[in-house]
Amino acid sequence: MMPERIGIIGGGIVGIALARELAQRGLGEVTVFEKERRLAEHQTGHNSGVVHAGLYYKPGSLKAELCAAGRVAIREFCEQKQLPYREIGKLVVAVDESELPALAEIERRSIANGVPDLARIDDVARLREIEPHVAGVAAVHSPHTAVVDYAEITEAMAQDVRAAGGDIRLGQEVVGLDVENGRVRLRTEVSEHVFDRVIACAGLQSDVVAKLVGADPSPKILPFRGEYWALAPERTHLVNGMIYPVPDPRFPFLGVHFTRGVYDDVHVGPNAVPALAREGYRWLAISPRDTWESLTWPGAGALVRQHWRMGVDEISASLLKPRYFRKARRFVPELKSSDLVAKTAAGVRAQAWGRDGSLLDDFAVDQVGPVTLLRNAPSPAATSSMAIAAYVIEHYLAPAAA
Repeated sequence: MMPERIGIIGGGIVGIALARELAQRGLGEVTVFEKERRLAEHQTGHNSGVVHAGLYYKPGSLKAELCAAGRVAIREFCEQKQLPYREIGKLVVAVDESELPALAEIERRSIANGVPDLARIDDVARLREIEPHVAGVAAVHSPHTAVVDYAEITEAMAQDVRAAGGDIRLGQEVVGLDVENGRVRLRTEVSEHVFDRVIACAGLQSDVVAKLVGADPSPKILPFRGEYWALAPERTHLVNGMIYPVPDPRFPFLGVHFTRGVYDDVHVGPNAVPALAREGYRWLAISPRDTWESLTWPGAGALVRQHWRMGVDEISASLLKPRYFRKARRFVPELKSSDLVAKTAAGVRAQAWGRDGSLLDDFAVDQVGPVTLLRNAPSPAATSSMAIAAYVIEHYLAPAAA
Protein backbone atom coordinates (compact mmCIF):
# COMPACT_ATOMS: atom_id res chain seq x y z
CA MET A 1 0.00 0.00 0.00
CA MET A 2 1.39 3.36 -1.03
CA PRO A 3 2.04 5.81 1.84
CA GLU A 4 -0.22 8.84 1.94
CA ARG A 5 1.09 12.01 0.36
CA ILE A 6 0.59 14.90 2.78
CA GLY A 7 1.12 18.55 1.96
CA ILE A 8 1.56 21.19 4.66
CA ILE A 9 1.11 24.89 3.96
CA GLY A 10 3.16 27.13 6.24
CA GLY A 11 6.71 27.00 7.54
CA GLY A 12 6.14 28.48 10.97
CA ILE A 13 6.66 26.44 14.10
CA VAL A 14 3.20 24.83 13.98
CA GLY A 15 3.53 23.70 10.37
CA ILE A 16 7.03 22.33 10.93
CA ALA A 17 5.99 20.60 14.18
CA LEU A 18 3.19 18.87 12.24
CA ALA A 19 5.57 17.85 9.47
CA ARG A 20 8.01 16.48 12.03
CA GLU A 21 5.35 14.47 13.86
CA LEU A 22 3.96 12.99 10.66
CA ALA A 23 7.38 12.17 9.20
CA GLN A 24 8.77 10.64 12.37
CA ARG A 25 5.67 8.51 12.87
CA GLY A 26 5.94 7.32 9.27
CA LEU A 27 2.38 8.41 8.51
CA GLY A 28 3.08 9.62 5.01
CA GLU A 29 5.33 11.37 2.53
CA VAL A 30 5.41 14.95 3.81
CA THR A 31 6.05 18.12 1.80
CA VAL A 32 6.00 21.58 3.37
CA PHE A 33 5.39 24.73 1.32
CA GLU A 34 6.57 28.08 2.72
CA LYS A 35 6.13 31.25 0.69
CA GLU A 36 9.12 33.00 2.30
CA ARG A 37 12.78 32.20 1.68
CA ARG A 38 13.28 31.02 5.24
CA LEU A 39 11.27 29.33 7.96
CA ALA A 40 9.73 31.11 10.96
CA GLU A 41 9.61 34.40 9.05
CA HIS A 42 6.42 35.77 10.57
CA GLN A 43 4.68 35.05 13.91
CA THR A 44 7.20 32.42 15.01
CA GLY A 45 10.19 34.67 14.46
CA HIS A 46 8.60 37.86 15.80
CA ASN A 47 7.29 36.90 19.21
CA SER A 48 8.68 37.38 22.71
CA GLY A 49 10.07 33.84 22.99
CA VAL A 50 8.01 32.97 26.08
CA VAL A 51 7.13 29.36 26.85
CA HIS A 52 3.79 29.90 28.57
CA ALA A 53 2.80 27.83 31.59
CA GLY A 54 -0.96 28.21 31.11
CA LEU A 55 -2.00 30.96 33.52
CA TYR A 56 -4.62 32.74 31.44
CA TYR A 57 -6.60 30.20 29.47
CA LYS A 58 -10.13 29.05 30.17
CA PRO A 59 -9.95 25.66 31.92
CA GLY A 60 -10.98 22.88 29.58
CA SER A 61 -10.20 24.92 26.45
CA LEU A 62 -7.85 23.72 23.74
CA LYS A 63 -5.44 26.49 24.69
CA ALA A 64 -5.30 25.26 28.29
CA GLU A 65 -4.93 21.60 27.33
CA LEU A 66 -2.39 22.01 24.53
CA CYS A 67 -0.34 24.70 26.28
CA ALA A 68 0.26 22.36 29.23
CA ALA A 69 1.31 19.46 27.00
CA GLY A 70 3.25 21.69 24.64
CA ARG A 71 5.31 23.30 27.40
CA VAL A 72 6.61 19.91 28.47
CA ALA A 73 7.29 18.85 24.88
CA ILE A 74 9.19 22.05 24.05
CA ARG A 75 11.31 21.71 27.20
CA GLU A 76 12.19 18.10 26.39
CA PHE A 77 12.96 18.97 22.77
CA CYS A 78 15.33 21.76 23.84
CA GLU A 79 17.06 19.40 26.27
CA GLN A 80 17.43 16.78 23.54
CA LYS A 81 18.79 19.25 21.00
CA GLN A 82 20.83 21.25 23.53
CA LEU A 83 18.96 24.44 22.70
CA PRO A 84 18.66 27.26 25.24
CA TYR A 85 15.68 26.94 27.59
CA ARG A 86 15.65 29.29 30.58
CA GLU A 87 13.06 29.13 33.34
CA ILE A 88 13.23 32.74 34.46
CA GLY A 89 9.75 32.91 35.98
CA LYS A 90 6.81 35.27 35.58
CA LEU A 91 5.09 37.64 37.99
CA VAL A 92 1.56 38.74 37.13
CA VAL A 93 1.24 41.89 39.21
CA ALA A 94 -1.79 43.70 40.60
CA VAL A 95 -0.64 47.31 40.82
CA ASP A 96 -3.51 48.33 43.13
CA GLU A 97 -6.44 46.77 44.97
CA SER A 98 -8.87 47.33 42.07
CA GLU A 99 -7.02 44.58 40.17
CA LEU A 100 -7.23 41.98 42.94
CA PRO A 101 -10.46 40.30 41.71
CA ALA A 102 -8.99 39.81 38.24
CA LEU A 103 -5.77 38.52 39.80
CA ALA A 104 -7.82 36.00 41.80
CA GLU A 105 -9.37 34.80 38.54
CA ILE A 106 -5.89 34.30 37.04
CA GLU A 107 -4.94 32.32 40.15
CA ARG A 108 -8.10 30.19 39.85
CA ARG A 109 -7.46 29.44 36.18
CA SER A 110 -3.80 28.67 36.82
CA ILE A 111 -4.66 26.14 39.51
CA ALA A 112 -7.34 24.54 37.31
CA ASN A 113 -4.83 24.32 34.45
CA GLY A 114 -2.19 22.66 36.61
CA VAL A 115 0.42 25.43 36.35
CA PRO A 116 3.38 23.93 38.24
CA ASP A 117 4.45 25.46 41.56
CA LEU A 118 2.21 28.50 41.19
CA ALA A 119 2.33 30.82 44.21
CA ARG A 120 0.05 33.65 45.29
CA ILE A 121 2.04 36.50 46.85
CA ASP A 122 0.40 39.13 49.03
CA ASP A 123 3.56 40.26 50.82
CA VAL A 124 5.25 43.18 49.09
CA ALA A 125 8.58 42.20 50.61
CA ARG A 126 8.27 38.78 48.95
CA LEU A 127 7.48 40.46 45.62
CA ARG A 128 10.68 42.45 45.96
CA GLU A 129 12.70 39.28 46.60
CA ILE A 130 11.65 38.04 43.15
CA GLU A 131 11.69 41.37 41.33
CA PRO A 132 13.45 44.01 43.45
CA HIS A 133 12.23 46.96 41.36
CA VAL A 134 8.59 46.00 40.87
CA ALA A 135 5.60 47.94 42.23
CA GLY A 136 2.37 46.22 43.24
CA VAL A 137 0.15 45.03 46.07
CA ALA A 138 -0.05 41.34 45.11
CA ALA A 139 0.93 38.91 42.38
CA VAL A 140 0.89 35.34 41.22
CA HIS A 141 4.28 33.81 40.48
CA SER A 142 4.90 31.12 37.89
CA PRO A 143 8.52 30.05 38.47
CA HIS A 144 8.63 27.65 35.51
CA THR A 145 7.58 30.09 32.78
CA ALA A 146 10.53 30.04 30.41
CA VAL A 147 12.07 31.74 27.39
CA VAL A 148 13.50 30.16 24.24
CA ASP A 149 14.45 31.00 20.67
CA TYR A 150 11.48 29.76 18.64
CA ALA A 151 13.13 30.38 15.28
CA GLU A 152 16.05 28.18 16.32
CA ILE A 153 13.63 25.51 17.57
CA THR A 154 11.82 25.59 14.22
CA GLU A 155 15.08 25.09 12.33
CA ALA A 156 15.98 22.15 14.58
CA MET A 157 12.56 20.59 13.95
CA ALA A 158 13.06 21.11 10.22
CA GLN A 159 16.30 19.14 10.41
CA ASP A 160 14.31 16.26 11.88
CA VAL A 161 11.75 16.54 9.08
CA ARG A 162 14.43 16.26 6.43
CA ALA A 163 16.19 13.44 8.29
CA ALA A 164 12.92 11.48 8.30
CA GLY A 165 12.52 11.93 4.53
CA GLY A 166 10.29 14.99 4.47
CA ASP A 167 10.66 17.78 1.92
CA ILE A 168 10.60 21.49 2.77
CA ARG A 169 10.18 23.89 -0.15
CA LEU A 170 10.96 27.52 0.51
CA GLY A 171 9.86 30.43 -1.65
CA GLN A 172 6.80 28.57 -2.92
CA GLU A 173 3.54 30.34 -2.20
CA VAL A 174 0.41 28.22 -2.56
CA VAL A 175 -1.97 29.92 -5.02
CA GLY A 176 -4.49 27.15 -5.71
CA LEU A 177 -6.20 24.26 -3.92
CA ASP A 178 -8.73 22.02 -5.67
CA VAL A 179 -10.33 18.89 -4.26
CA GLU A 180 -10.65 16.31 -7.03
CA ASN A 181 -11.87 12.73 -6.47
CA GLY A 182 -10.94 12.84 -2.78
CA ARG A 183 -7.46 14.21 -3.41
CA VAL A 184 -6.06 17.72 -3.37
CA ARG A 185 -4.41 19.44 -6.31
CA LEU A 186 -2.07 22.05 -4.87
CA ARG A 187 -0.58 24.74 -7.07
CA THR A 188 2.25 27.14 -6.35
CA GLU A 189 3.55 29.77 -8.74
CA VAL A 190 6.20 27.33 -9.98
CA SER A 191 4.87 23.81 -9.45
CA GLU A 192 1.81 21.58 -9.15
CA HIS A 193 1.28 18.58 -6.86
CA VAL A 194 -1.43 16.08 -5.93
CA PHE A 195 -1.79 15.06 -2.27
CA ASP A 196 -4.04 12.70 -0.36
CA ARG A 197 -4.29 15.26 2.42
CA VAL A 198 -3.34 18.89 2.95
CA ILE A 199 -2.96 20.70 6.27
CA ALA A 200 -2.87 24.50 6.24
CA CYS A 201 -0.97 26.23 9.06
CA ALA A 202 -0.85 29.56 7.29
CA GLY A 203 -1.03 31.98 10.23
CA LEU A 204 -1.61 35.50 8.94
CA GLN A 205 -2.77 34.05 5.62
CA SER A 206 -5.02 31.33 7.08
CA ASP A 207 -8.30 32.82 5.85
CA VAL A 208 -6.78 33.45 2.41
CA VAL A 209 -5.79 29.78 2.15
CA ALA A 210 -9.19 28.70 3.48
CA LYS A 211 -10.82 30.70 0.70
CA LEU A 212 -8.80 28.76 -1.91
CA VAL A 213 -10.59 25.56 -0.94
CA GLY A 214 -14.04 27.12 -0.52
CA ALA A 215 -14.19 27.12 3.28
CA ASP A 216 -16.44 29.48 5.23
CA PRO A 217 -14.98 33.01 5.09
CA SER A 218 -15.46 33.24 8.86
CA PRO A 219 -13.40 33.49 10.93
CA LYS A 220 -11.39 36.17 9.19
CA ILE A 221 -7.90 37.20 10.23
CA LEU A 222 -7.53 40.64 11.76
CA PRO A 223 -3.80 41.44 12.05
CA PHE A 224 -2.66 43.18 15.24
CA ARG A 225 0.86 44.58 15.42
CA GLY A 226 2.73 44.36 18.69
CA GLU A 227 5.62 46.78 19.10
CA TYR A 228 8.53 46.23 21.48
CA TRP A 229 10.91 48.72 23.05
CA ALA A 230 14.39 47.57 24.00
CA LEU A 231 15.60 48.37 27.50
CA ALA A 232 19.02 50.03 27.63
CA PRO A 233 21.69 47.39 28.38
CA GLU A 234 22.89 49.26 31.47
CA ARG A 235 19.32 49.21 32.85
CA THR A 236 18.42 45.56 32.31
CA HIS A 237 19.08 44.92 36.02
CA LEU A 238 15.62 46.40 36.63
CA VAL A 239 14.06 43.12 35.48
CA ASN A 240 15.08 39.63 36.60
CA GLY A 241 12.55 37.59 34.67
CA MET A 242 9.09 38.59 33.44
CA ILE A 243 6.73 41.22 34.86
CA TYR A 244 3.20 41.09 33.46
CA PRO A 245 0.06 43.11 34.17
CA VAL A 246 -3.26 41.59 35.15
CA PRO A 247 -4.88 41.30 31.69
CA ASP A 248 -8.20 42.84 30.76
CA PRO A 249 -10.57 39.85 30.38
CA ARG A 250 -12.51 41.67 27.65
CA PHE A 251 -9.54 41.66 25.28
CA PRO A 252 -7.35 38.73 24.07
CA PHE A 253 -4.06 40.58 24.69
CA LEU A 254 -1.91 40.68 27.80
CA GLY A 255 -0.92 44.34 27.91
CA VAL A 256 2.55 45.90 27.98
CA HIS A 257 5.00 43.80 29.99
CA PHE A 258 8.69 43.21 30.65
CA THR A 259 10.53 40.10 29.47
CA ARG A 260 14.16 39.08 29.83
CA GLY A 261 14.93 37.16 26.66
CA VAL A 262 16.82 33.93 26.26
CA TYR A 263 19.96 35.90 25.28
CA ASP A 264 19.61 38.30 28.26
CA ASP A 265 18.20 41.29 26.42
CA VAL A 266 15.16 42.87 28.09
CA HIS A 267 12.26 44.16 26.04
CA VAL A 268 9.12 46.04 26.99
CA GLY A 269 5.87 45.21 25.21
CA PRO A 270 4.13 44.38 23.08
CA ASN A 271 1.17 46.67 22.73
CA ALA A 272 -1.65 45.72 20.33
CA VAL A 273 -2.60 48.01 17.44
CA PRO A 274 -4.54 47.08 14.30
CA ALA A 275 -2.05 46.54 11.49
CA LEU A 276 -2.79 48.02 8.07
CA ALA A 277 -1.48 44.91 6.33
CA ARG A 278 -1.38 41.22 7.19
CA GLU A 279 2.38 41.45 7.38
CA GLY A 280 2.46 45.09 8.44
CA TYR A 281 5.39 45.34 10.83
CA ARG A 282 5.54 49.15 10.48
CA TRP A 283 2.92 51.90 10.35
CA LEU A 284 3.96 52.68 6.78
CA ALA A 285 3.43 49.06 5.68
CA ILE A 286 -0.04 49.46 4.21
CA SER A 287 -2.07 47.05 2.11
CA PRO A 288 -5.16 48.81 0.74
CA ARG A 289 -6.72 45.43 0.03
CA ASP A 290 -6.16 44.05 3.55
CA THR A 291 -7.36 47.29 5.14
CA TRP A 292 -10.47 47.45 2.95
CA GLU A 293 -11.35 43.82 3.69
CA SER A 294 -11.10 44.49 7.43
CA LEU A 295 -13.18 47.66 7.26
CA THR A 296 -15.93 45.98 5.23
CA TRP A 297 -16.08 42.75 7.25
CA PRO A 298 -19.55 42.34 8.83
CA GLY A 299 -18.08 42.29 12.33
CA ALA A 300 -16.13 45.53 11.94
CA GLY A 301 -18.82 47.81 13.34
CA ALA A 302 -19.44 45.65 16.40
CA LEU A 303 -15.72 45.38 17.11
CA VAL A 304 -15.22 49.15 16.91
CA ARG A 305 -18.23 49.86 19.15
CA GLN A 306 -17.00 47.42 21.78
CA HIS A 307 -13.29 48.24 21.83
CA TRP A 308 -12.83 51.74 20.41
CA ARG A 309 -11.58 53.22 23.70
CA MET A 310 -8.90 50.57 24.05
CA GLY A 311 -8.04 51.00 20.36
CA VAL A 312 -7.50 54.73 20.78
CA ASP A 313 -5.38 54.11 23.87
CA GLU A 314 -3.19 51.52 22.15
CA ILE A 315 -2.73 53.56 18.98
CA SER A 316 -1.80 56.71 20.92
CA ALA A 317 0.74 54.71 22.95
CA SER A 318 2.20 53.41 19.70
CA LEU A 319 2.58 56.88 18.21
CA LEU A 320 3.57 58.72 21.42
CA LYS A 321 6.47 57.31 23.41
CA PRO A 322 5.46 59.09 26.67
CA ARG A 323 2.15 57.21 26.73
CA TYR A 324 3.89 53.87 26.14
CA PHE A 325 6.41 54.76 28.84
CA ARG A 326 3.67 55.55 31.38
CA LYS A 327 2.07 52.14 30.80
CA ALA A 328 5.39 50.44 31.55
CA ARG A 329 6.39 52.66 34.47
CA ARG A 330 3.34 51.58 36.49
CA PHE A 331 5.17 48.31 37.18
CA VAL A 332 8.74 49.57 37.47
CA PRO A 333 8.69 53.10 38.98
CA GLU A 334 12.46 53.49 38.59
CA LEU A 335 12.09 53.24 34.82
CA LYS A 336 13.09 56.38 32.91
CA SER A 337 11.89 57.35 29.48
CA SER A 338 15.49 57.29 28.27
CA ASP A 339 15.70 53.62 29.33
CA LEU A 340 13.50 52.73 26.36
CA VAL A 341 16.22 53.13 23.78
CA ALA A 342 14.66 51.93 20.54
CA LYS A 343 11.73 50.11 19.05
CA THR A 344 12.91 46.66 18.11
CA ALA A 345 11.34 44.33 15.55
CA ALA A 346 7.58 44.24 15.87
CA GLY A 347 5.38 41.19 15.55
CA VAL A 348 1.95 40.76 13.95
CA ARG A 349 -0.60 38.51 15.63
CA ALA A 350 -3.04 36.62 13.41
CA GLN A 351 -6.24 37.15 15.42
CA ALA A 352 -9.36 35.47 14.08
CA TRP A 353 -12.68 37.30 14.35
CA GLY A 354 -16.21 36.30 13.50
CA ARG A 355 -19.01 37.93 11.55
CA ASP A 356 -20.47 39.24 14.81
CA GLY A 357 -17.28 41.12 15.63
CA SER A 358 -16.15 38.70 18.34
CA LEU A 359 -12.45 37.91 18.64
CA LEU A 360 -11.94 34.15 18.85
CA ASP A 361 -10.32 33.19 22.12
CA ASP A 362 -9.49 29.53 21.52
CA PHE A 363 -7.60 27.59 18.89
CA ALA A 364 -9.89 26.71 15.97
CA VAL A 365 -9.58 23.97 13.35
CA ASP A 366 -11.78 23.48 10.27
CA GLN A 367 -12.00 20.72 7.70
CA VAL A 368 -13.03 20.69 4.04
CA GLY A 369 -12.83 17.10 2.81
CA PRO A 370 -9.17 16.09 2.80
CA VAL A 371 -8.03 19.64 3.70
CA THR A 372 -7.50 20.54 7.37
CA LEU A 373 -7.32 24.24 8.20
CA LEU A 374 -5.94 25.84 11.35
CA ARG A 375 -8.18 28.92 11.46
CA ASN A 376 -7.01 30.47 14.74
CA ALA A 377 -3.65 29.71 16.30
CA PRO A 378 -2.30 32.81 18.09
CA SER A 379 -0.36 32.73 21.38
CA PRO A 380 0.28 30.26 22.97
CA ALA A 381 0.56 28.43 19.63
CA ALA A 382 4.38 28.44 19.69
CA THR A 383 4.41 26.94 23.18
CA SER A 384 1.70 24.48 22.13
CA SER A 385 3.09 23.66 18.68
CA MET A 386 4.13 20.06 19.30
CA ALA A 387 0.90 19.35 21.17
CA ILE A 388 -1.14 20.98 18.38
CA ALA A 389 0.58 18.62 15.94
CA ALA A 390 -0.39 15.56 17.97
CA TYR A 391 -3.94 16.88 18.41
CA VAL A 392 -4.48 17.49 14.69
CA ILE A 393 -3.19 14.05 13.81
CA GLU A 394 -5.40 12.36 16.39
CA HIS A 395 -8.60 14.26 15.68
CA TYR A 396 -8.38 15.14 11.98
CA LEU A 397 -6.06 12.58 10.41
CA ALA A 398 -7.34 9.52 12.26
CA PRO A 399 -7.35 7.17 9.25
CA ALA A 400 -3.71 8.09 8.54
CA ALA A 401 -2.76 7.61 12.18
CA ALA A 402 -4.59 4.29 12.58
